Amino acid sequence: MSPATPAGRRTAALPPTPSQTIGPFYGYALPFPGGDRIAPDGHPDTVTVHGYVRDGAGDPVPDALLEFWQAGLDGGLSGAPGSLRRDPATGAITGRDGVEFTGFGRVPTDADGHYALRTLPATAPAGRPDAAPYLAVCVFARGLLHHLFTRIYFPGHETAHAADPLLSRLPADRARTLLARPDGPARRYRFDIHLQGAEDGTHEETVFLAFR
Repeated sequence: MSPATPAGRRTAALPPTPSQTIGPFYGYALPFPGGDRIAPDGHPDTVTVHGYVRDGAGDPVPDALLEFWQAGLDGGLSGAPGSLRRDPATGAITGRDGVEFTGFGRVPTDADGHYALRTLPATAPAGRPDAAPYLAVCVFARGLLHHLFTRIYFPGHETAHAADPLLSRLPADRARTLLARPDGPARRYRFDIHLQGAEDGTHEETVFLAFR
């Protein structure tokens, strides 16, 4: 709250706070129990998405934090309460209720830069018949002045991919950085995030989005 101002006096607008290098202090407060389990407990359609966050040299980023958002099964974007339940006595976050699909997850990477998320199959947002199903992702990591936004698209929707407003505008080699791939058992997918491309061309930088 700003200091009190005498009645009738107007104050000049405050300049925006400059960007600061992110983290890794965010890792102490933002993760919550069950942040990696968006799908309700025991749901038969649960899918696993996992992968690594890597820097330009291909090395793992061990203290990144990923946030995920996705539309509901009906395409709705309003979400549902249930992710951040608190103990009524202590106020401590106890995690999800295990029943509601909230469409939100928050997952830190481990010492190997690996993350894993368990959720329901992606759907396209309601009112966007030209959009393919996707997960929205926000990446926090040390050294970033601003968090990064990207998306995860899934195989099996090739016709929708061809019409999607984002994928259809990208060259094929760039669009591939947004596509998860099947990985082992059914309903498991691999999606790696590269914060920069490699100088030797072994990997491309993941496509990141700017919102205006």
